[in-house]
Amino acid sequence: MTNVLPGEAELQLLFARLNYEYFNGEVPDCRIRYNERFSNSAGRTTYGAHPMEIELSPKHFRQYPEALRETLLHEMIHAWCYAKFRDTGHGPRFKRKLRECGLHSIYHDLGTVAPLRESSKRYILRCERCTFETLRRARPRSPSSCPRCNKSRFDPRYPLTIYEIVEVRAAGTSVDAAHAARKGSAR
Repeated sequence: MTNVLPGEAELQLLFARLNYEYFNGEVPDCRIRYNERFSNSAGRTTYGAHPMEIELSPKHFRQYPEALRETLLHEMIHAWCYAKFRDTGHGPRFKRKLRECGLHSIYHDLGTVAPLRESSKRYILRCERCTFETLRRARPRSPSSCPRCNKSRFDPRYPLTIYEIVEVRAAGTSVDAAHAARKGSAR
């Protein structure tokens, strides 16, 4: 059974209504859209786009349609904090506004949803100098350098090593890891 989600035009109307109701119209215009690639995130706000963009996971909301309004409101608080104070994240201003809007937690208990298109190949790009790592679906086509060691364009002094992940297997659980860590510190 697939729940029918509101279209993007309806999301824009919901945004306008919530903006008036909770923010006195102070949230700047945002483009609201769905992003099918999200699997472990219910929503995301992109600040650098003009207008700002709020993306929502349709996979989550097909399963939990009642969480759509709350998640949009959560992302609107991010946009409001950024527009008024240049704050990002879940700092004190965000949490204060969250409570004012009647929300109680920064987290969405939506579980995880499997990606629609699982990639068979994954790559890790790692800087051997500072241990910066990033995950990529495709192998980079051009040389890459570490963005932490060198803030400008490509610099061959700070190359990223490419590791291809060829096998994924369970290595235990976080409970197992915590138990092993306590056992090791007790010695």
